Amino acid sequence: MPESSYDMIVIGSGPGGYVAAIRAAQLGFKTAVVEKDRVGGRCLNYACIPAKAVLRVADVLLEIEEADDYGIKVSAPEVDFAGVSKRREKVIKTLTGGVSGLLKKNRIDVLEGEASLAGRGEIAVNGDTISANTILLAAGSVKRPIPGAEFGGHVIGTEEAWALDDLPKTMAVVGAGASGAEIASAYARLGTEVLLLEALDRVLPTEDADISKVAERGLAKQGMTIHTDTKVQEIESGSDSVKFTYGDAEGEVEWLVIAAGRGPDIEALKLEEAGVELDDEGLVAVDGAMRTSVDGVYAIGDLTHGPALAHKASDEGVIAVEDAAGQQTHAIEYVDIPRATFCTPNVASFGLTEEQAREQGYEVTVGKVQYGAVGAGTVYGDRTGIVKIVGETKYGELLGGHIVGAKATEMVQELVNARALEGGYPEIARLVHGHPTMSEAVLEAARAADGWLIHG
Repeated sequence: MPESSYDMIVIGSGPGGYVAAIRAAQLGFKTAVVEKDRVGGRCLNYACIPAKAVLRVADVLLEIEEADDYGIKVSAPEVDFAGVSKRREKVIKTLTGGVSGLLKKNRIDVLEGEASLAGRGEIAVNGDTISANTILLAAGSVKRPIPGAEFGGHVIGTEEAWALDDLPKTMAVVGAGASGAEIASAYARLGTEVLLLEALDRVLPTEDADISKVAERGLAKQGMTIHTDTKVQEIESGSDSVKFTYGDAEGEVEWLVIAAGRGPDIEALKLEEAGVELDDEGLVAVDGAMRTSVDGVYAIGDLTHGPALAHKASDEGVIAVEDAAGQQTHAIEYVDIPRATFCTPNVASFGLTEEQAREQGYEVTVGKVQYGAVGAGTVYGDRTGIVKIVGETKYGELLGGHIVGAKATEMVQELVNARALEGGYPEIARLVHGHPTMSEAVLEAARAADGWLIHG
């Protein structure tokens, strides 16, 4: 039985919720987490973690297929998708078990059930009313169909795509943003015939245009067919396939995956009755400390504005809890949060694209270097990746960093850190980097932005 009152109740146990709960416990709050499904939320159970587990399999398969380039002879590899699924579930179980252990270690109660706001400082769950000095909403997001479509049968969302029991022969992925690109890249390399469809004019349309161009070439080399500036319509799901039209063409695939956006999971929370206001986009309105319009109620993660990223939710959770504890906090600069897409090639970025920087009136300088300009690119077999730095000329400010290629999701952190520590591209250009490493491409891009590229 849950206790009747807590200092802090967190609704949702994903990366935003469980991190917030642990921070609350560290600060001395008597804390509970309410979870309607599985500890770890959608990220650990259905999205981020299973996605990366399957993508890693595709990475290993590609390395084996390219082993001959390194002087290693291997027989043709075969995908055992049952084994892929087994490892995916093992990864999920390991990580969610770890989160459960952390909650237990920090003496946080886990309440199973669907929660709703039930009045000032109260929630309802499983017929019980529980009071709390502070309530933190971290319920995450839900899938959304595209206009004219609905989920069901062989029309699925991203979560279902990563949980398939059998390797599909054919698949169409609607939406070439981060989620769609990852799904297409994983399944195409595993042997599925993939059709990737995007309504806008390029894949990864929110990334810098130069980065999108390289990413699209890399994806196309994996055997998938890509159509941009193309809308999907007339979707009909049958017993074992889906028919649809795209542009002037007709298609039929085993599975059609809609990866074109998600919405806040707020239906069960009864926000309106509680007086919690939404913004113009239907998200929970919050200030820089993640406070909602109701005293003592905070909201974080996919319920609020900003990029729908797990690490964004975690940081917001810490901010919310520390504000509730009376500590000084600082609002997140959302543009400077690192963005990571784990397709092959990896794509990572932060800050402004070149186009955005020019639109905002900056005097822009750009440093752009291919991986092949540094030794590690050739040694490790990726000469086509690109590091692009966007800066302004007056103060040497680092406005944005954009990387496509191997290890991009790791390499971008150096640029994020430099920006956070108020460094600019001239400082990065004079930092000693190890040799031979991929990070030397970041060094050279900074030198290029500063006007003295060495290797290029």
